[in-house]
Amino acid sequence: MASYSGDNKPSAPPAPDPEEPRVAYPYQPPNPSPYAPIAHTHSGSFGSGSSPQGYGYYHPPPTTNVYSSFPPGTHPDVIRSFQMVDTNQNGYIEEKELQQALSWNYQRFSPNTLRLLIFLFRDPRESSSIIGPKEFAAIWSCLGQWRAIFERFDRDRSGKIDAMELRDALYSLGYAVPPSVLQVLISRYDDGSRRPVELSFDSFIEGGMIVKGLTEKFKEKDTRYTGSATLTYETFMTMIIPFLVAD
Repeated sequence: MASYSGDNKPSAPPAPDPEEPRVAYPYQPPNPSPYAPIAHTHSGSFGSGSSPQGYGYYHPPPTTNVYSSFPPGTHPDVIRSFQMVDTNQNGYIEEKELQQALSWNYQRFSPNTLRLLIFLFRDPRESSSIIGPKEFAAIWSCLGQWRAIFERFDRDRSGKIDAMELRDALYSLGYAVPPSVLQVLISRYDDGSRRPVELSFDSFIEGGMIVKGLTEKFKEKDTRYTGSATLTYETFMTMIIPFLVAD
């Protein structure tokens, strides 16, 4: 059975019908986040009434909340997962801590997958190896959406999807991957056993993040969303090499 089930997973909207025509080929303009903010309030406190006054009472200096950069409406479980692994409470986590935080609600991911997530979601103004609250919330939401898609196409509930299911899953996410590209992607997970290649959720995220990342980079050059662009050798290499390094 799949290892990604759980009662505390983020909800995700129903995936679009794979047969429904897309608005562009081979990809479409980015959609807004499918997650509506989850409203929550903080009420009550330990004790009641005004703060005690008088001799001997220490008034701590005001401090900056390092977690205030979470997007408004972020679910408390997401914030709590981040805080529990941010042991030095500096508002940033590294690869090992990200692994621990995600494993509580998703599963353990391979180092390749974690590096791709960090590479794609990190704040480019910060170190390449750290993730802040805003980026962590984005990773959490993305994984919630992609897991819902994976579960939808894992029809036999085996915890794996085959090549055709991968094609349909990526299509539902807005990526109409050509057959030749899909074959190259699938071959990455061929173990040489001559059995049909199947992808676990971890492999699906890794392969999907490669497709997502490279597509987003290409779309920067294909501003009219025609599926074609002219790239210099330098531009092409700077697009590809970060994904090879992350791997």
